[in-house]
Amino acid sequence: MTLLADRAPAKVNLTLHVLGRRASDGYHALESLVAFAGTADRLTLDASAPLGLTVTGPTAGPAGPTDDNLVLRAARGLAGRVPGLRVGAFHLVKRLPVAAGIGGGSSDAAAALRLLARLNGLPLDHTALGAVARETGADVPVCLDPRARMMRGAGETIGPALGLAPLPAVLINPGVPVPTAPVFKALGLVVGQDLAGAPHPVIPRNMATASLLEALAEARNDLEAPALTVAPVIGDVLAALRAQGCGLARMSGSGATVFALFADRRAAVRAAGTLRAAHPGWWVAPTLLR
Repeated sequence: MTLLADRAPAKVNLTLHVLGRRASDGYHALESLVAFAGTADRLTLDASAPLGLTVTGPTAGPAGPTDDNLVLRAARGLAGRVPGLRVGAFHLVKRLPVAAGIGGGSSDAAAALRLLARLNGLPLDHTALGAVARETGADVPVCLDPRARMMRGAGETIGPALGLAPLPAVLINPGVPVPTAPVFKALGLVVGQDLAGAPHPVIPRNMATASLLEALAEARNDLEAPALTVAPVIGDVLAALRAQGCGLARMSGSGATVFALFADRRAAVRAAGTLRAAHPGWWVAPTLLR
């Protein structure tokens, strides 16, 4: 039996600038600094079994029907592009919250593509992998090689890995699913409309942590305000994190997950313990973002 395994880490939008809504296709044009957390789902592939998917774990229920899961969509897409592709049975241990603004499903799909690439001796820069990633979902391309980098456009333009130092952080999701579509609807842009705002700070490779934190403070998440109208509890999470003395608290993606950056890992772990005790219904994860 050939059994392969990989992690599917949470994707965190440290910044998310909405530049406007493209006239060409109606998609929102974004500019976002993305990092990946130590907390993750786990995906295995049994190459001795036929293509399929089973899902277990604490958030398996909200993940929805397995036949429509992005893992199988990605696998089927790659099989359609690579003749004779070896596939197998996937098992997903789902730990990340669903519809949470941290790209859990996209990261799962990217992990499936990485596992199939390993099984079939395909490099990660194989054209079929990139094409299937784009077809599967807007966040899948940036999750294919999960390292901090800039993401632009509707997710199709991925910058090089930035080599940033790990950032101690706490992730919190209040247990309220927030689908992306209502948040963009609340943003209210019509096709062809631009959104005013200061330009995104330049993030060079190997940026010093102090300079990075200054740049992050100058940036923003343009979806945070509209997401608050969809799920006001996001404001409660932000306030709770800021009360723990973090350096920065901000929503990730379209919510409802919020992250906070701390001076060191000990401070992050302490804050996570305090918040977990105070809010037992929240999903709380101390982690490193890199």
